[in-house]
This record gives sequence, C-alpha cells and structure tokens, in this order.
Amino acid sequence: MVKKIAILTSGGDCAGLNAVIRAATIRAVNKYKWQIFGIKDGTLGLMTDPLNVVELKPSNFDGNLMRMGGTFLGTNSKGYPSHEEVIKGFKKMELDALIGIGGDGSMKILKTLTEKGKINFVGIPKTIDNDVMDNELSIGYDTAVDVATNALDMLQPTAASHRRAMILEVMGRDAGHIALNSGIAGGADVILIPERPYTIKAIAKHIEKIRSNGRNHALIVVAEAVKKEDGSKATVKYIDGQIRLGGIGSYIGDKIYKMTNAETRVTVLGHVQRGAQPTHRDRLIASAFGVHAVDLIAQEKFNRVVVWQNRGVTDVDLESIAGKSKTVRDNDPLIKVAEGLGIYVGEINKVL
Repeated sequence: MVKKIAILTSGGDCAGLNAVIRAATIRAVNKYKWQIFGIKDGTLGLMTDPLNVVELKPSNFDGNLMRMGGTFLGTNSKGYPSHEEVIKGFKKMELDALIGIGGDGSMKILKTLTEKGKINFVGIPKTIDNDVMDNELSIGYDTAVDVATNALDMLQPTAASHRRAMILEVMGRDAGHIALNSGIAGGADVILIPERPYTIKAIAKHIEKIRSNGRNHALIVVAEAVKKEDGSKATVKYIDGQIRLGGIGSYIGDKIYKMTNAETRVTVLGHVQRGAQPTHRDRLIASAFGVHAVDLIAQEKFNRVVVWQNRGVTDVDLESIAGKSKTVRDNDPLIKVAEGLGIYVGEINKVL
C-alpha cells in the first residue's frame, strides 16, 4: 500500500510547475493521507548527503506560489545523472513511488533510471516547446506562446513608426509550435520554423508585396533552431564553453536588409518565455495533471505519463513518448491557417 511518494522537476523551468506540485500535494495529503516529499534541484537532490528533500504539505502553498513562474523546488538541466546515486537516494527515502515532471529528454532519462532501479514512476509533461509525443498541451507552453504574442503586439507599433521589418526570435528547439502559434495570433507576416525550409529570396519577395500593397513595415517570427540557407545551425558560444542555439534572427535580418534595403531590428525573446506568470490554461492543465498523477499511483498504474488529449486529461505508456519529439507537420491545420492569412511559412519539398 502506497504511503510515501516524492515529486521532482527535471530539465528547463517553465510556467506552471508550482501549480502542478501544489495539485499533487493537495491530492496526496487530503485524499489519500500520504506523505509527499519534494526533491530539490531535480535528481541532484537524491545525490547529496544528506538528501536535499522537503516534506510538502497543503499549507506550504499560499495563494501566491501557484501564480509564480519557475519551480520553487529548483531543477537541473545539465547532463545525465548518476543512476546509481539517484537510485541509492530513492531507496534511502523508502519511497513507494516517484512523480517526475519533465520534457521528452527528461522522460527518456527518468525511464532508464526508474527501470534500472525498479522504481514505481509516473511522469508529467512540461516543456515550453510542446514537443512531447501523444500530448496536445504541455505545462508551460501556453504561457510561452502568450509571452511571444505579447511581444509581437508591442513590436508592431514601433515597426510601423520607423518603417522597419521587426524580427522576433523565439525558443522551441527543433519544434516550431511557439513560432507558428504566436505568429498567427500576433499578426506576423513571415513565420519561419525548423520543420519547413525557406529562401531569403521568397521572404524578400513577400516583403516587397507588402510594400506594394501600401504597408511600410513587417513582422517576422523565427524559431531558434531554424537553419541558415546553407543548412548550418546558428549558434552562440558562451564563456563557459557551452554552445547553444541562437543568432538566427540576426542572420535573417542581415540577409533581408541586403536584398530589400529594408531596415531591420531583431529582438531575441529568450528566457522571459520560461519565467513568466503562468496563464490560466497552464494552471488548469498543471492542476489536472497533478491530481491525475497521484490517482494513477493510488491505482498502482506505473510507468505511465499523464497527457492532455481531446480536451481532457488521460495517460499513456511511458515507452510511447520517452525520447520522442512531436514537431510541426506539413499537414498541421495551423499551416493551412497561416497560408490562408497570406503569411509566408516556408516551403515544402525543398532541401536546405
């Protein structure tokens, strides 16, 4: 019989994490009378001596915490943890089950770890990229799209005032969901996503068409993993030696200027997409996921991942999503919407 469980956040932070931890805590304590522990800094909390954990109670969650971005437990997104040390920490706590909140990469790591340690596991998807398979909405995604849309709302007046092409570079890794959704909602003229190739010539032609129709400015959204025309990735090397995606917005801006003589400015939205106050939808999904995850443990249904499908919460086998990514398909309905609005969204059947 389950009596003692734990919860952790893994990978990059996002909005809505505190809401899901709150929901799991309230359900576990109030409904099932279990103990629930929060593991600090992801799996790192199980690798320290003493263990870096805290017992969670409904009273820990005042009215402000679920409204805050990030995760009050902390997280870790650097590399693979030592399986042996994590498993040792789990056994030391004498836990009956573990809830892991993470994206596709974290689910792959946690799957390997929990299988090796024979740990009862339930997963909850969170990622601003919204690229977890078999899941329509991940925690954090709605807020990230909202932030990007608001940025476009603020860039449009300055674009019009100075007759500029304003370029907004957004996150999303290899999935273009943030760029596509915010671009449509924010009235963009060009949306570039990793899944669809493009040409600078076609972008320039589109801008010239906008000009010929009497408008002297344009909005362009580009996802961070969009490649250059030669097929190479735009990256930035940081002082700590890490190489990360970045710079595609400036590349596109320079190319557009050279071909059209249109003045361009680039805004890199960056981590404000992660740390913003969660939208009502992210809070709702997080709350539903937290409750369902605890109920799965009560039913002793392990190696499952809670997902959002057909406007409701359900669950799928961990094997079906671990390490797999959901990207934008050419037949995605929103591609058709964008094209119907006259937005340039790249081209199909072309190879970069």
